[in-house]
Amino acid sequence: MVHARAGQQAAPDDLVDVARLVTAYYSLHPDPEVPDQQVAFGTSGHRGSSLDTAFNDDHIAATTQAICEYRAAQGITGPLFLGADTHALSEPARTTALEVLAANGVTVLLDSADGYTPTPAVSHAILAHNRSSSPLDRADGIVVTPSHNPPADGGFKYNPPNGGPAGSEATGWIQNRANALIRAGLTGVHRVPYARALVAATTGRYDYLGRYTEDLPSVLDLDAVRAAGLRIGADPLGGASVAYWGRIAETHRLDLTVVNPLTDPTWRFMTLDWDGKIRMDCSSPYAMASLIGRRDEYAIATGNDADADRHGIVTPDGGLMNPNHYLAVAVDYLYRHRSEWPADAAVGKTLVSSSMIDRVAADLKRELVEVPVGFKWFVDGLVGASIAFGGEESAGASFLRRDGSVWTTDKDGILLALLASEITAVTGSTPSEYYRALTDRFGAPAYARVDAPADRTRKALLAKLSADQVTADRLAGEPITAILTEAPGNGAAIGGLKVCTENAWFAARPSGTEDVYKIYAESFHGPDHLAQVQDEARALVTQALGQAE
Repeated sequence: MVHARAGQQAAPDDLVDVARLVTAYYSLHPDPEVPDQQVAFGTSGHRGSSLDTAFNDDHIAATTQAICEYRAAQGITGPLFLGADTHALSEPARTTALEVLAANGVTVLLDSADGYTPTPAVSHAILAHNRSSSPLDRADGIVVTPSHNPPADGGFKYNPPNGGPAGSEATGWIQNRANALIRAGLTGVHRVPYARALVAATTGRYDYLGRYTEDLPSVLDLDAVRAAGLRIGADPLGGASVAYWGRIAETHRLDLTVVNPLTDPTWRFMTLDWDGKIRMDCSSPYAMASLIGRRDEYAIATGNDADADRHGIVTPDGGLMNPNHYLAVAVDYLYRHRSEWPADAAVGKTLVSSSMIDRVAADLKRELVEVPVGFKWFVDGLVGASIAFGGEESAGASFLRRDGSVWTTDKDGILLALLASEITAVTGSTPSEYYRALTDRFGAPAYARVDAPADRTRKALLAKLSADQVTADRLAGEPITAILTEAPGNGAAIGGLKVCTENAWFAARPSGTEDVYKIYAESFHGPDHLAQVQDEARALVTQALGQAE
């Protein structure tokens, strides 16, 4: 159900009380026996609100101490790159983290201008350091961000020396150690006052903005963008990329306007998302309503979420592009215009991304590597160039430099936003026009995600379903060709179920943050067939869960 005010400007009653939020961060202490108050790493770190006692000083102190112990056990002795976005809880959490890191003698590199730091800039910094340093001096990083989540939330994620999101082995160890430290009343957490941490011999500075911005021509054809004279609009949505877009325009002499240069921890300038909440989701037409309304002013307009790891693409002819549509365009364009990429480099996608990508990859004669949800599954492939592009349905992707070497191993929304201008400059078509040409060749799929109620028990059952618990042999009138509980690309558990036919599929997986499970579905036979797929998907999942109980 779409909220009555979705897409409308936020009102005073919609805004978070920042003072109350920060007070709760320091004054509330989690009960280690309450699951919702424990440290819990999902696909992108630990997230929660201080008001719910789910993201507080105790959580961050314990998690940072656990990271210090983890990196010591792994022999990681190089610098730790520490970045933060514009959420109200990000600065308190960054302060807590620095106090613990300094007390543990970890070399920490803060932004040289005390600015905000996008996730891709941290990944870029880690990889740049490790490319030019001894294996005995490996770097890693922490990004303080809950990504696109509402203003009351905080987030904290760890990136190991490969530069990407930490894998489940690392996050599981860090999570368990952090919760043990909280149960012990933080005994074992080393910490010094912030004033001492700032001037510690181990605290240094790094020019995230300059180094990331100046390196962009190694991954994008910005000469073509400049020569085409495209008028570009970039909306940081009040996030960490706010200073980056102006510097990009200046450094590379682009006709680029920062549509909204404001930051405000209440995000009072945002339009409400589908459910009436403020959410910096650049893939949502409701959250992006202001930029969509100005689409005729720019050849390409783009948005990023709060830590700039996601992208939203707005064109004059198509409005806000569906993320799946843009991923398919990016894959087709890049593999045809990056002659130095390895000839055998595969296309990477999450298994809930559009099958249009499958058809594009097949036409390109490139292997498709289909992985579970989570960008961490693309990291090794990008580092080793066995995958040249990795993308997921939630508007996150990254790809190799023009010479075929790694750029970032975390999602890079700035990169994908700029790619839209390169595509337009080089081909003469906007990405939405490019996508329509793809549908002329491969068909036009209908895609949607819906949520269904599920308590903690049923979510756990869904995550452990086996293929033989699905007894149907047809889906929406077509024979079922595959029932998957493991990803075809790497054999990793899906944490749910995917059922495929020749022209349609659905996937069901539990939410990591809400009492729902998500049903993703797609059909190349149009919206009516998609609705039939969704209805039968609910019935199949309900039946399978009934057998599992």
